[in-house]
Amino acid sequence: MAHSKIIGTGSYLPGKILTNQDLESIVDTSDLWIRSRTGIEQRHIAAEDEMASDLAVNACLKAIESAEINVNKIDLIIVATTTPDMTFPSTACILQNKLGIKDCAAFDVQAVCSGFVYALATADMFIRSDRCNTALVVGTEIYSRLLDWNDRSTCVLFGDGAGAVLISKSNHQGILSSHLHADGSHYNTLSLPGNIACGKIQGKPFVSMEGNTVFKFAVRVMEEIVHEALSENNLQISEIDWLIPHQANIRIIKSTAKKLGLPMDKVVTTIAKHANTSAASIPLALDIAVRDKRIQPNQYIVLEGVGSGFTWGAVLIRW
Repeated sequence: MAHSKIIGTGSYLPGKILTNQDLESIVDTSDLWIRSRTGIEQRHIAAEDEMASDLAVNACLKAIESAEINVNKIDLIIVATTTPDMTFPSTACILQNKLGIKDCAAFDVQAVCSGFVYALATADMFIRSDRCNTALVVGTEIYSRLLDWNDRSTCVLFGDGAGAVLISKSNHQGILSSHLHADGSHYNTLSLPGNIACGKIQGKPFVSMEGNTVFKFAVRVMEEIVHEALSENNLQISEIDWLIPHQANIRIIKSTAKKLGLPMDKVVTTIAKHANTSAASIPLALDIAVRDKRIQPNQYIVLEGVGSGFTWGAVLIRW
């Protein structure tokens, strides 16, 4: 059986920064309230003319550069996004065109904040089954356009950004295993219930969330999924070099680490500067940790996410 290995990473954040102090003039909130409950200090906001595919292009070009690979060798593109450029075609096809790649499979994955984990697991399966050699996997989001800026319980939580990885067929195991789950009975707990019909918006077109329910569920499954990944690979918590979780809330991240018995100095966090970028949060954090040299060859890394649906999953990597 073929194996897959990450050979390049990249990320992109829009230029506009919205701080907690900026939000104080928009909605009834405060920097102290936001930081104490979420760990967020600021978030990046896409420009009016930027689309999810534009953010993705910038992240992908950095990943391609770091992998030192010709784009024509890419034979699969998977984009994880909740905020596509349009209903159809897929953002992956739009991205393919912008990158100048003429012929490869391209499609989107929609698993919300777990989207990148789902997309990476899917690409790994394509490579393991000899269906492709080199895959571009992207998480890209513009959540600022899904928010009610009068709702302080949600508008302070999210930001925009993109992250990308290139994975390639390898003789050595890079991605050791992937683990995906979903429980659709919770579909109303975190959702955007609005939709467009006959040219009109029907329902509420903004993010809606039951915060306490999401918190409790996330802490439970984010612990369980790490144990599942370690058990399958006969590893102990002490052998994990880096945990890179979805960046939703610093309290969720710290609670998960505590339950696992993992010190926070082994956890990569970007929540303070990025806020929750949904499917982009894990590849953004991964790219930062790769580029600042925290991640080194032969280290064990767990990527994990939980999102609306509920969906959740993990990918265990030997770097």
